[in-house]
Amino acid sequence: MDSAQIIIQALNGLSYGLLLFLLATGLSLIFGLMGVINLAHGSFYMLGAYVGLAIINLTGNFVLALLGAALILAFVGILVERFFIQRLYKRELDQVLLTFGFAYIFMDVAKWIWGGTPRSLPKPPFLNSSLNILGEAFPVYRIAMIIIGLFVALALWLFLERTRVGAVIRAGVDDQEMVKAMGINIKIFFTGIFALGAFLAAFGGVIGGPIMGAYLGLDFNILVLALAVVVVGGLGTLKGAFWGSILIGFIETFGKVFFINFAIVTIYIAMALILIFKPAGLLGKEESY
Repeated sequence: MDSAQIIIQALNGLSYGLLLFLLATGLSLIFGLMGVINLAHGSFYMLGAYVGLAIINLTGNFVLALLGAALILAFVGILVERFFIQRLYKRELDQVLLTFGFAYIFMDVAKWIWGGTPRSLPKPPFLNSSLNILGEAFPVYRIAMIIIGLFVALALWLFLERTRVGAVIRAGVDDQEMVKAMGINIKIFFTGIFALGAFLAAFGGVIGGPIMGAYLGLDFNILVLALAVVVVGGLGTLKGAFWGSILIGFIETFGKVFFINFAIVTIYIAMALILIFKPAGLLGKEESY
């Protein structure tokens, strides 16, 4: 592999990693703050892709599809949290069964509405071209994915580190009882975080649609990678979700280049090594007993 191909694969890994970040950051914060094991989180990604495709077919506007799908799935997330998950806090097994059931319900809904044929979202016309990088073509759309992913990461960092709401969320991850003792209605923040996670997942589904498409089973495929990011990066931390996503993105991309038939194995090897040497993840906090 020459230098041009290495650069191309590195950019592919970065764009893929930032796409995973859009999905995994919500899963990590939901798990870290609320203690909720949401196995339906990948469904928000899949439904985001399908709803985005429907909006594109209706309006022909990719940006409208991006925002519309994210907002619609954020609303669905609010309904799921308020009417179902809110009743099951601290009941992990019930959460797993409930969200696993929702994943299958969402899959059946998608099959009923859009059928079982895999679909692909069209790229915006102004991004449907390529750049020449050391003699190799690289899609402009992937450059846009990198820019959008970095912008979202920066916006989330500013939100969590520079606002009062972000301070409450970070405090809730570290010590939920302390936040309650301060008279803060933590349930509102729980609902907001769940909606934000669904919003980002659906946003990622539309962004990734032109590359990965929309198909039944996409939810579980992408959920496995998101869980890998949470394990590698650490629970409930934005920085952990970011660097974990980048690492998994690079491992997945270069794994497909060097180990064509065993690419997924490289991710599990990385997870195993992290769990052995740093059980809390790269940037997670060790529990004290």
